Amino acid sequence: MNGRRRRDFLKSAAAAAAGMSLSAPARSALLALTGAETADGARRDRTLVAGNPVLPGRGVCDPQIRVFNGRVYLYATHDASPQSTTYRMNDWWVWSSEDLVHWEQVSVLRPEQTFLRRAFTDCWATDAATRNGHFYFYFSAGPKQIGVVTAESPSGPWRDPLGKPLIPEGLTRTEARDPGILMDDDGAAYIIFGTWDYYIARLKEDMISLAEAPRLVTIDHKAGPYGEGKTDDKPFLHKRDGRYYLSWGCFYAVAANPYGPYVYKGSVITAEDTAPEFRCAHLLMDRHGSFFEFNNQWYFACNDYSQPGTSAYFRNAIFSYVHYRENGEIAPVRIDRVGVGQYDASAGPIQAEDYFKLKGGEVRERPGGGFRVRGLVNHSVLSYPNTANIPVRAKLIAHVSNGGAGTGRMEIRVGGEHGTIMGSAMIPPTGGWDKYADIEVPLNAHGSRLDLSFVFHGGGREVARFDSWKVVERDA
Repeated sequence: MNGRRRRDFLKSAAAAAAGMSLSAPARSALLALTGAETADGARRDRTLVAGNPVLPGRGVCDPQIRVFNGRVYLYATHDASPQSTTYRMNDWWVWSSEDLVHWEQVSVLRPEQTFLRRAFTDCWATDAATRNGHFYFYFSAGPKQIGVVTAESPSGPWRDPLGKPLIPEGLTRTEARDPGILMDDDGAAYIIFGTWDYYIARLKEDMISLAEAPRLVTIDHKAGPYGEGKTDDKPFLHKRDGRYYLSWGCFYAVAANPYGPYVYKGSVITAEDTAPEFRCAHLLMDRHGSFFEFNNQWYFACNDYSQPGTSAYFRNAIFSYVHYRENGEIAPVRIDRVGVGQYDASAGPIQAEDYFKLKGGEVRERPGGGFRVRGLVNHSVLSYPNTANIPVRAKLIAHVSNGGAGTGRMEIRVGGEHGTIMGSAMIPPTGGWDKYADIEVPLNAHGSRLDLSFVFHGGGREVARFDSWKVVERDA
């Protein structure tokens, strides 16, 4: 998405939010768009279930996201009350989803089930991993100890195999808190933890003991929400294309191996890419973020307390799409009400790279900025489920390129890649892969929420590159 399109999208989202006449809790749960009539007087459904915040008003925070067996699991801490004036967290939660829109709570881990053996109000940040059919849930017992419980499923029931902390107080010169787990491509598993300074250690095959003494992680430049010279708590590691990304909240650094040294890059959250209703004085503070990949799409999940009814001690979680530049840096993420896993056809262009699922293709940076999906070949599929506000008489306009010699074809299907065809259009050569044209596709179906799939066909090695799409009312 280029800067102009992003700003236009955020303006439309802000305008929609400004027109809401809901209570504060309902504002957090729904994006209610003003009703409108089509040319024939039919009333259009203008309600879109909000993606951000996720599970609003429940105190779900410090979201650590893992994908197990094709499902997403949110391992979270739990702010106990909107009236809290300090951190009070009585247990740990696990939520699960198959579409990032509809969530169900699948587990509660209580401190009595761990080595603590008693009620405890400092149930702090977590992470999870799997190996050899077993699942491991790592947790902070306040700022002083890190424990681990195990189970035969991602949702428990949990048991404490050690009866004592995995990382005890005093093991390193940083606080033993906020574990992050990295499962590397070679099978090695690492745990990283700490505040201000981070320590990393390889785990043994059993995932419940250390294979080495923790090592201090080096970063060439420290900066974070508290200014220059300081990082933050809650370190997290992820890997993509051979690069290791160390993040603390919304700030991050990159290295060639998990131990570092790491090169500081900056923040993935900016005011420009945040919808006005999510901007706040503490924009970069206490994000406690994690990155994850699902269906060939990358995401960022983090804390948020910009919305009514929240505070530094009663927080929400929000999700954003993540895209990587050619040099490996992370582009600023977009924070808005719609969130992820769903789409608003009335809000302007939807960027192709913000798909829910991709089969056959890849997201790459465009020359001059922004992103597109390229490498679309015969039978490539992009899915955009839960698309709301499609008019009764509509046409879809796709911004695509075709630099090949032949003509491709694009089908718009509802209900999955093998579902009913809503419309189709040819994609003629556009004069080059970086020369885009608008292809119009009349649609023969509408609805309040449709699962849309774009299916590409053609005989060439690459059929099309896809920049964005939108739905508008067509002439009678």
